Amino acid sequence: MFLKLAVIATLCCTNALANFTSYEGYKVYEFTAENTTQQKTLENLAQNNAYDFFTLPRIFGLPIRVLVAPADQLQFQQTLETSQIAYTTVNENFGQSVEVERKLNSMYPKQRNSAPGSISFNVYQRYDAITAYLEELSKTYSSRVKVTSIGDSYEKRQLHAITITNGDGVANKNVILMDAGIHAREWIAPAAALYVIQQLVENYEQNSHLLANYDWIIVPLINPDGYEYSHTRDRLWRKTRKPVTIFCDGTDGNRNFDFHWGEIATSSHACASTFSGSSAFSEPETQALRDLMHSLSGRAKFYLSLHSFGNYLLYPWGYTSELPENWRDIDDIARAGATAIKTATGTDYTVGSTSNVLYPASGGSLDYALAKAKIPVPMVMELPSAGQQFDPPLSKIEELAFETWIGIKAIAEKIIEKYKLVDEEN
Repeated sequence: MFLKLAVIATLCCTNALANFTSYEGYKVYEFTAENTTQQKTLENLAQNNAYDFFTLPRIFGLPIRVLVAPADQLQFQQTLETSQIAYTTVNENFGQSVEVERKLNSMYPKQRNSAPGSISFNVYQRYDAITAYLEELSKTYSSRVKVTSIGDSYEKRQLHAITITNGDGVANKNVILMDAGIHAREWIAPAAALYVIQQLVENYEQNSHLLANYDWIIVPLINPDGYEYSHTRDRLWRKTRKPVTIFCDGTDGNRNFDFHWGEIATSSHACASTFSGSSAFSEPETQALRDLMHSLSGRAKFYLSLHSFGNYLLYPWGYTSELPENWRDIDDIARAGATAIKTATGTDYTVGSTSNVLYPASGGSLDYALAKAKIPVPMVMELPSAGQQFDPPLSKIEELAFETWIGIKAIAEKIIEKYKLVDEEN
């Protein structure tokens, strides 16, 4: 999600003993914008690097959350009060929450459940455990599963893609393409991607209809360097890890794609969390995803990128408030997912274009998938936080992953139905 951490990432105090960025005393505020004047005030605040806006929707009444350092809290509260924006403090000490999360995540068994080949959803899995799980699936279900590397990260971690089929050997089927974790700190996104993989592979019998005429290709962790850094050094690290200057590392991968690159809601400041890169596709991770998209030309019908947080199903465009020609088709498909989730769990998802529902953002994978890779139905799914901290508590991981799966399954069924009718008409 959107944030302004240009200075926080480099200047936030660090515990030298633990070598882990501290957010001691940072508070998370929640409020809503009820009119255009309040919305404008908040958009101006979002330009201040001292404030980390976890969410900033453009629709009045939707919750907004902001992380604020101790030194900036009084001024922030006064600004809200002057603008008659009522707020609540949903987390009095974000640093304490981070420390509790970190300790709990290191206490529990990481990879296996009792069943061979399974993965646990009681923790946020690390890169090595994710890799081991994918490799075990490829061995156990070798007729239906293939794991490949689509490239290496800057720190030479393989970027794994898992291809899931029904094992019938038919080549060149239509494809559903997914990725997760392009923003390192959004841990629930890779967890949800792993849950989708588990459902398609380990629970194949219940979901075989999703694989009859479609292969699924999933990259569960597209930014492993940043993800590992967010586990070991800075919980709120968002970017990749390739050095940019002597002082600043990393690029926002979701601002690095070569479609309206560097135009809006990005930063040219190398330390900024929304830094768009020294050039379009400057990062090996975004290059790998680009090449994967183009390798599926004509076959990929649906592209889904998992993010957090918020309850949103988003489609292009991000760079403009205008809508793509086929927006009604994409909107209809997205609403099938939102309806399924609402019916099953009661959770409301907001559906719409990125720039109209949340905020403008150029250079993202979503816009690139439609405009350049010609994937007709691209979507971003922003997953809920289900708590007061940035990502869901460990006890909520599986619950939210299951909820996400309900939506993804409904969307996939709608996609399959749509393109079956298209093929029949042709």
